Amino acid sequence: MTSPVALTIAGSEATGGAGAQADLRTFQAHQVFGAVALTCIVSFDPNADWGHRFVPVEPQVIADQLEAITAAYDADQLSVTKIGMLGTPATIETVAKVLQRRPFGQVVLDPVLICKGQEPGAALDTDTALKAKVLPLATFVTPNHFEAESLSGLQIRSVEDLTEAARRIHETSGAVVLAKGGVNLPGPDAVDVFFDGTTTETLSAPKVGEVQVAGAGCTLAAAVAARLALGDSPLEAARAAKAFVTAGIQERLVSQAPFDVVRQRAV
Repeated sequence: MTSPVALTIAGSEATGGAGAQADLRTFQAHQVFGAVALTCIVSFDPNADWGHRFVPVEPQVIADQLEAITAAYDADQLSVTKIGMLGTPATIETVAKVLQRRPFGQVVLDPVLICKGQEPGAALDTDTALKAKVLPLATFVTPNHFEAESLSGLQIRSVEDLTEAARRIHETSGAVVLAKGGVNLPGPDAVDVFFDGTTTETLSAPKVGEVQVAGAGCTLAAAVAARLALGDSPLEAARAAKAFVTAGIQERLVSQAPFDVVRQRAV
């Protein structure tokens, strides 16, 4: 038997609420076989206000993982890659080289621009490297509110602002953009904007509370990747991913941590 294969290049988040764990559950929920190359290990510190503890994976280990994955599955079978937290300029350099060397078809980038476990200077270096080396290789980008502001240079206070930001990010990157307003914009709905250079579509669903839910961004990008692997168009993938994440937030998992997490249920 053959199956679509999707690759996630992302960090491990120990509680399972986000990162590679959420990506793989999302792939499985869509009956897409998932492979993973881990870039870092993130664990929250319950004794320090649940702050991030960040440990990068050595670049050679990342390269070894990607070598094994790309040797096991050819470009026709593994045609979609989702990229999450990379975390360091060295990791970004390693991943960019692999993306340039082998055709991946479609690359869905969740542009994690801030790594909370790093010093501000290191985080800025990582952000700069991501914009310069990985963003131009992406075919689909899913920035959240903060990331959309950073990538577009706009202050986003309305759906109109979010739409203009999506347009600017597309002009800069050439990628399809699904810019996420989430709970950060006023009004009763969580609004995202899709733009592919031709089509603009506003995707909205009633807000489920006013607090962000951990893993929503990872899940959305992974759901887009899974739907693309199944043959959806970018707009179809965006619509399906929005619905998938909305259902996951409605059925979110509560834990002893100070945040709820998205639940990925089978579609």
